[in-house]
Amino acid sequence: MRLFAASLAAALLTVRGQFRMSSSLPVAAVCQMTATPDKEANFSACTRLVEQAKEGGASMVFLPEGFDYIGSSREETLALSESLDGDIITRYTHLARKLDLWLSLGGFHERGHDWKTDRRIYNSHVIINGQGEVVSVYRKAHLFDVELTSKGVSLKESAFTVAGPRLLPPVQTPIGKVGLGICYDLRFPELSSALQRHGAEILTFPSAFTVATGAAHWEVLLRARAIETQCFVLAAAQVGSHHSRRASYGHALAVDPWGGVIGDCGGADVGVTLVQIDLQTLRDIRRDMPVQQHRREKDFYCSLD
Repeated sequence: MRLFAASLAAALLTVRGQFRMSSSLPVAAVCQMTATPDKEANFSACTRLVEQAKEGGASMVFLPEGFDYIGSSREETLALSESLDGDIITRYTHLARKLDLWLSLGGFHERGHDWKTDRRIYNSHVIINGQGEVVSVYRKAHLFDVELTSKGVSLKESAFTVAGPRLLPPVQTPIGKVGLGICYDLRFPELSSALQRHGAEILTFPSAFTVATGAAHWEVLLRARAIETQCFVLAAAQVGSHHSRRASYGHALAVDPWGGVIGDCGGADVGVTLVQIDLQTLRDIRRDMPVQQHRREKDFYCSLD
């Protein structure tokens, strides 16, 4: 079976608030939700998921891109945006501190630094520690400007979003060193490789994949990134219909460093999957197949240029 039985049981039982992993290994919770333009309803839904994750023994919880909201138009998306010191992030810092949990907030609509003159936002991945402190903010580097007419996909993220200027070092967390990406970043292996070279043990790609691109590429890309970097890959996801103009694929996934799917929230429902992060397994895989040691010098890969 594609899913390990224990992980499948964890995914199903945690949703009902009845499961707690018993192990010395750290536990990560990968969440799936259906955000709408209603920020208050979204916060309530995310709070329930985080509380379920805490009951299941998680020490870090991963929420998807657009966890705060998904707007129905450019104008609404911009109007609902906030700064990092606004109400939404403040409430999540309080939640993290109350539950003593680390949070990965996978795609926050952050008002740009020149908001008064340039009404655009960043798509920001915010990490909050168990003391309620913001410890890292990665701003999405690759923007989703795609026109797939035959599949009914038309999105131009750059019309209202500023591309982030840089990658950030992996963050030391209770589950390991986490390298930060967001959604479309998944398609650029150079990003994952750079994070792995700088110590990442876990890569995370919180997402809101379209139904068409998700069905074709989602699992394939996540497993490929895990295999080539020999990292765990955790990808929280949006699922279902957000409003009349947009729907997401779902299948929030967790993948181990061998490329095996160890958690899947499915393509229909809101929920949580709990996965144990065994870094010794990661070290064993890297020892037995030392891919990174086999890489040639950088100039070799540029020799065709």
